[in-house]
Amino acid sequence: MAEDDTEHPPTENPPTGDARATAGSPARDSPDPEPAAPDSPTRPRRRRRRWLMITAGALALLLVACGTVLWIAYRKLDGNIRTDSATDQLLARLEAERPSRTAGAKGAENILLIGSDDRTGANATYGEAGGQRSDTTILLHLAADRKHATAVSIPRDVMVTVPVCEKPDGTRSRQVLAQFNSAFETGGPACSIRAVEQLSGIRMDHYVILDFHGFKTMVDAVDGVEVCVPQAIHDKDAKLDLPAGRQTLRGEQALGYVRARETLGDGSDTQRMGRQQQFLAALIRKVQSQGVLLNPARLWPVLDAATSSVRADGGLSSLGALYDLTQDLRGIPSADAVFLTAPRRPYRFDSDRDEFVQPLTTQLFTALRDDRSITVRPPGSPDPSAVAGASPGPSGAAGSDRAAGASPTATTAPSFEGRTADMDGCAIH
Repeated sequence: MAEDDTEHPPTENPPTGDARATAGSPARDSPDPEPAAPDSPTRPRRRRRRWLMITAGALALLLVACGTVLWIAYRKLDGNIRTDSATDQLLARLEAERPSRTAGAKGAENILLIGSDDRTGANATYGEAGGQRSDTTILLHLAADRKHATAVSIPRDVMVTVPVCEKPDGTRSRQVLAQFNSAFETGGPACSIRAVEQLSGIRMDHYVILDFHGFKTMVDAVDGVEVCVPQAIHDKDAKLDLPAGRQTLRGEQALGYVRARETLGDGSDTQRMGRQQQFLAALIRKVQSQGVLLNPARLWPVLDAATSSVRADGGLSSLGALYDLTQDLRGIPSADAVFLTAPRRPYRFDSDRDEFVQPLTTQLFTALRDDRSITVRPPGSPDPSAVAGASPGPSGAAGSDRAAGASPTATTAPSFEGRTADMDGCAIH
């Protein structure tokens, strides 16, 4: 057969080498898949983005959960605090009779701490129910610069002029010369506040009331407070059976220690106030320690106990206000936190009662009213600044306290028997 010399046009898509190599082979059902490409550079970025989104979501949930817990805790603690609206209203109606703040004390704060011997409710185990009195009263002065604080105990048996007060039944009492703690029984906290303001000339900015049960709860919340017991104590009424030396007191023991009177020392209320001051100083040191403040497991029961144990005025009965007060106290060095008792001696007409010593009491309250620091010396030591010939005179009605004795001056400013929060109780004895 002759060859076909006709030229054929070239094919548009000539077979590849592989195709030519398999020419004549049976056709496959589908072409081979292309080999897998190496990882795209965008895949690690997608993986990281996915993990970041998961982490961010988990953190968001954690923050929401923590925020919810904190909010619930805040509301719980804030709700624990009881506001004494009745006392606030009574004081507001008597505003014109209350002292004003001096120019030199701007920014300072004065808080009256009242320990009530209420025998109702949880306190019923401490005696028969009846009229309650202020078992302990302390005037706490915070300096305007918050660099020092002074806590002055007002003797419960000191004779003062109790002002006209409104009684719980709405009637009004009459002004009378009586022992100080009867003011609380007559007209409650408002009457005690007015009595302190009248005898000191210092305006009270806030007040806090603490009862027996609340005191025990707070001591237990810090796992006890260490004190120095100068001699062995065996007191059935106070439920105390303690050897001499350093002791860590909890709940019931702590309450018995600060309340006991007849069976300890000389049985005087002055020595009892000294023990109370020693105990408060030790409590401050314990709360300021990192073991409490920086440990949530220990801090929570302290906050819960503190807020559940107090009744306060409207300006101090919130968690925020108490937190600010705590921060102020935390910033004061223990060496500049001073505890003392207003100078007193047996009352000239009844040795079972007390009277203020003048002019020392006037000098003390004047210094606090003007926001000046107070110098203290260990109990029993002589006053190096005593002025020769300035013998203290008796004090009758509280209204005359500020008039008695010479006016304090920079050269006659005395030191007072007391202690600072950093003093070791055993070293003092």
